[in-house]
Amino acid sequence: MTKFLTVISLLAAATVSVAQDVEDTIRKALSTLAPNLTVDSIKDSPIEGYQEVMAGSLLVYISNDGKYLLDGQLIEVATRRNLTEGARSVIRKNQLDALPDTDLIVFSPEGETKHTITVFTDIDCGYCRKLHQEIEQYNELGIAVSYLFFPRSGVGSNSHVKAVSVWCADDSNDAMTLAKSGAEPTPRVCTNPVEAHYEMGKGLGVTGTPALFTEDGTLISGYVPAADLLIRLDQMTINTPNS
Repeated sequence: MTKFLTVISLLAAATVSVAQDVEDTIRKALSTLAPNLTVDSIKDSPIEGYQEVMAGSLLVYISNDGKYLLDGQLIEVATRRNLTEGARSVIRKNQLDALPDTDLIVFSPEGETKHTITVFTDIDCGYCRKLHQEIEQYNELGIAVSYLFFPRSGVGSNSHVKAVSVWCADDSNDAMTLAKSGAEPTPRVCTNPVEAHYEMGKGLGVTGTPALFTEDGTLISGYVPAADLLIRLDQMTINTPNS
């Protein structure tokens, strides 16, 4: 029995050593491509001989010997599942879940909240305004909307200045609604998370607004009518394991 346990311990130690060697090889390969890249995790991928590497919102597959890098969508043929998007959703979910409620402008249902979406928005974006015109419909259907700012013109732009004024208003929800109706927000300046929102959005892959993120981190690009969104969210819940 003692000899058996010794063999098991030696095998376990060898496995850890091999895994560490692979990780070291991959980190060395990545450092030659992007010296300043911060790697969050390296783990076995669905492709034999390759590791799944996450760095912020970046997800790539690298061969165990560090010679080959795959950057693209990995589809499981039998189920047609996009495994890459699924992994990215986990990254996005973790980052969004880490946001404190105090960094959001939230429009919540009066009754039961069935779903929550996080929306990166631009004050001057036409479809962002269209979405907000239906904010009561989203809420009536049990959908809470948490807003983050993504001034598409960048930090320091007019849209960025408006976003700061909305955030700094005495009632940011009312100020948001007024600004989305086309009214100029009263100029305000205060400590605010607008620039942090913008940088986070870029890191999550936001390229346009509105950008909707579901509770599991799935990205839905563009405006979706309230009734249609409820159907999609309900369907996603049904298809979620252990739901």
